[in-house]
Amino acid sequence: MEIIQQILNGISVGSIYALIALGYTMVYGIIKLINFAHGDVFMLGAFIGFYAITVFQLNFFVALIFSMAVTALIGVLIERIAYKRLRNATRIAALITAIGVSLLIEYGFIYIRGAQPEAYPDVFGRQSISVFGATIDVKALLILSVSVVLMMLLQFIVHKTKTGKAMRAVSHDTEAAKLMGINVDNTISATFAIGSALAGAAGVIFGLYYTKIDPLMGVIPGLKAFVAAVLGGIGIIPGAMVGGLILGLVETFVSAIGLSLWRDAAAFIILILILIFRPSGIFGKNSREKV
Repeated sequence: MEIIQQILNGISVGSIYALIALGYTMVYGIIKLINFAHGDVFMLGAFIGFYAITVFQLNFFVALIFSMAVTALIGVLIERIAYKRLRNATRIAALITAIGVSLLIEYGFIYIRGAQPEAYPDVFGRQSISVFGATIDVKALLILSVSVVLMMLLQFIVHKTKTGKAMRAVSHDTEAAKLMGINVDNTISATFAIGSALAGAAGVIFGLYYTKIDPLMGVIPGLKAFVAAVLGGIGIIPGAMVGGLILGLVETFVSAIGLSLWRDAAAFIILILILIFRPSGIFGKNSREKV
C-alpha cells in the first residue's frame, strides 16, 4: 500500500515537472533556444494564482485559468522584447540573454514585493480517499488530473489545429515554412504563449501541493524540468512528458528510502548519466549532419 502511495506522489510531482519541461522542449524545438527564464514564468504563475485566490477571492480553477492567461501574455512579451532580435545571433548570445531575463524577473519581482515567502491557501483541505487500502490525498489526484487534461489539450493543439501544424512546419524548416506563407513570428509567439501558460499552471498546482512559494522558487524546479526535457529528448513533446514523470518517480523513491538529502542531486545524476550514455534522450534520435 505504501508503494501505491509513493507511485501516485511521484506521478503528481513528475506531472509538475512535465508541464514545465513542455515549455522548454517546445521553444527548443522551434528556435533551438534553451529558455532559462521559463522557471521564473513558473514562479510568476504561482504568485498570480496565489493573489487571484487570496485577493480576488477566485476559486481554484478560475485562478488556474487566470494564471495561465497572464503567464501566456508574459511569455509573448519575453519573446518579443528579449529574444526576437536574436533570431540570427549566435547560440551563446541567446543563452546569455535567457539567463539575464531570468535574473531580471527574479530580482525585479523581489524589488517590487520583497523576498518573503507566502503560504498557499489550502483550498481543498486535508481530504483523502482510500483505494485498495492506500490513503491517497485528493490534492495529488487533482494535480494529476489537471496535468493530464493540459497535456491532452496540448497534443490536440499541436496535431489537430492550424497553429499546431504551423508550429510543426516551423520546427522542421523555418525557411520552407516562410515560403509556404506561414507567419513565423506569430507561430513562435504562439509557442511561447502555450509553453508559458503550461508553466503558469504548473506554478499554481505546485503551490497547492507544497503550500510554500517564494520569488526564487523557480530556480530548482526549472533546472529539474530542463533535466526532464533532456531525459525525454529535448524538442520532443512526448519525451518531456515521460521525462518529467520518470524524474518525479525517482525523486519520490529516493526520499522514501531515507535519502531525502539526495533528492535534488538525483535529478542531476540522471542528467550526467543520460548525457554519457544517450545524449539524444529516450525518444531522441541521433541525426547525421553534413559539414
